[in-house]
Amino acid sequence: MAFADLLADTGSMGRFQVLNVALLVLPILILSCHNLLQNFTAATPGHRCRLPCDTNATGCLGRLASFVPLDREGQAETCVQFLGAQGELLNPEGPGGNGTHGATEPCGDGWTYDRSVFASTIVTEWDLVCSSRSLKQMAQSIYMAGVLVGAVVFGSLSDKFGRKSLLIWSCLQMAVTGSCAAFAPSFTTYCLFRFLTGMALSGISLNCMSLAVEWTPTNVRAVVGMVTGYSYSVGQFLLAGVAYVIPDWRWLQLAVSLPYFVFFLYSWWFTESARWLATAGRLDQALKALKKVAHMNGRTEEADKLSIEVLRSNLRKEILARSTHTAADLVRTPAVRRISCCLCFVWFSTSFAYYGLAMDLQKFGVSIYLIQVIFGAVDIPAKLIGFCVINFIGRRVTQATALLLAGLAILANIFVPQADLQTMRTVLAVFGKGCLAASFNCVFLYTGELYPTVIRQTGMGLGNTLARVGGIVAPLVRMTSDYSPSLPLIIYGAAPVISGIATCFLPETLNMPLPDTIEDVERQRCSEMRWKDTIQQPSHPDPHKEVL
Repeated sequence: MAFADLLADTGSMGRFQVLNVALLVLPILILSCHNLLQNFTAATPGHRCRLPCDTNATGCLGRLASFVPLDREGQAETCVQFLGAQGELLNPEGPGGNGTHGATEPCGDGWTYDRSVFASTIVTEWDLVCSSRSLKQMAQSIYMAGVLVGAVVFGSLSDKFGRKSLLIWSCLQMAVTGSCAAFAPSFTTYCLFRFLTGMALSGISLNCMSLAVEWTPTNVRAVVGMVTGYSYSVGQFLLAGVAYVIPDWRWLQLAVSLPYFVFFLYSWWFTESARWLATAGRLDQALKALKKVAHMNGRTEEADKLSIEVLRSNLRKEILARSTHTAADLVRTPAVRRISCCLCFVWFSTSFAYYGLAMDLQKFGVSIYLIQVIFGAVDIPAKLIGFCVINFIGRRVTQATALLLAGLAILANIFVPQADLQTMRTVLAVFGKGCLAASFNCVFLYTGELYPTVIRQTGMGLGNTLARVGGIVAPLVRMTSDYSPSLPLIIYGAAPVISGIATCFLPETLNMPLPDTIEDVERQRCSEMRWKDTIQQPSHPDPHKEVL
């Protein structure tokens, strides 16, 4: 009897599984709020240099042009001011000023911000504008670095201490560090707590998915994966609504962090993965967990038939396989090495371009709340279409097409005028973001089917690591706009195009059995090569060959 059969005997997708998935989906729903939070907490409102006349509520009315130069659109420059008041601007027939006509200097007394949309952000709190504007992108990269470190740390710790215990700790860490970030007295302290929040996010996502999948029968895992994916999309709607109601960044940060105290409290109810307990040698606890699930699902007779001997017999092969393979196997043999290299491109570029688009909503020139809702809404049809294409046409075609279309949509925006065709730019960006959402859905499934069972989790870990690196680099690339406004789009668009081409070198896995060993993958590659050699051979007989 296989472990999947054991799980099916305890109730398949019964009452326990439904409740388990429902409770695990809630923390994932709020995760998207933290990932995209800086769209609102780090928004940059309109600003100009703070002037002496700003001490009077009406002091600068009608006199702004005498203190601050105007840009081509007649708006006050954001980072410079005149050395002295330009008197002739107030009275063209008056004297020529004080000898500083037209000379400018950087803002010396801070900035005045337009607070009509955002009451407060970290930008207005710590003046992250002009020469300090790169710190805003640095804050997001530091957060993504925390996500990467958390994936490495909590991933290994969950294999050692279990999924449940690490999920409990991660929820507590998210609640505490997220709340502390809301009260951070300085930008440095804020970045530190955001880094720790990013670590906790990885611990929550990894262990929620593990507990959901490892307690779910094989035939409904795709459905559970879609439910969790859609919960992340719904979280983007939630963020837009909460941010609209709470325009102050500190209260908004607190609002998306406090729910994790609730998740921390009820996470003690979760049942540890029986598969992990068994492979960790805790067969008595695994047996107890399976019996608990069987009873909750109304399978009392099946629960009575379970024994430690049954668990030991059907998990012996899996334990042996896990103990004889390492991460080096990802590049040791030709076929697996090709898969690893291509998937590294796919994971990195998907995350890189996704966060490059999703974390720069202010550039579209429409309500940031509306564009956040639109960006979240496009995920729903995109993931559904991707799911259908994956199952009817194939993984490779879906993955390559999604990446190529995303890259081309981003690159097309280079040629669309920003002032005249803002709607077209938004449509192309939304379409590209939807393609990247479909790419994310596909690569999760595709990676699991390409790697053999003995190194499947290791391969998934490699892909997730490259995705986190993409998330770290994405905010930094926006700084290249200082050299050319189109350069970020070129970089964001080129990466998916290159990865779409790399996808063409991967094997198709539609309706193919999952490989269990590295030898299975290599054998499949040899079969493909022999098949290609066969179809390339000439169909007519060789005239030089003797006919008997």
